[in-house]
Amino acid sequence: MKIPILYLFAIATLVCISQSYCANSADNYVLRGDDLVEIKVFQEDDLTTRVRIPSDGQISFPLIGSLRVGSRTVREAEDLIRKELGERFLVHPQVNLSVLEYARTIFTVIGQVQRPGTYKFPDRSSLNLVQAIGIAGGYTRIADTTRITLKRRTGGKELVQKLDAKRMAKENTTVAFEIKAGDIITVGERIF
Repeated sequence: MKIPILYLFAIATLVCISQSYCANSADNYVLRGDDLVEIKVFQEDDLTTRVRIPSDGQISFPLIGSLRVGSRTVREAEDLIRKELGERFLVHPQVNLSVLEYARTIFTVIGQVQRPGTYKFPDRSSLNLVQAIGIAGGYTRIADTTRITLKRRTGGKELVQKLDAKRMAKENTTVAFEIKAGDIITVGERIF
């Protein structure tokens, strides 16, 4: 069976596009505390550094000392290290930063759900309220879907929000309510 050349060309093009998309999205990933990264400088093996980024985003790098990579994209962090090394120590350094392990982003669901506990976000994806409750096994038979409390820390303050999942489902607004890392969701109990 012969495969048309045009068909093979289309497949090769799609593979190239998907690989460049993945590379670009990796470059645009914003580094955060608890990410494990490896930094390599071409032909400078003694500068290879593997470090878990602390919550303040500051890492220590040979020759340079302390620098903030947290809250920067992978590309921005590479550029920063390249600039610092190039200004003081090396001629045209080639820096590669790889994320070896992404930070664990977790959320907690307690109260009237089948499996209360702390859960890890699905890899690099967003999560809404109904999906989070689904991951916890769904509601128990005595759950009150109109009495859900969400606690979230933002800017050093704790924000408490009262939610009505039943109303949200009717109005189809559950998709808009996104769960963030560190959220604590409490599903209330029905009063008979």
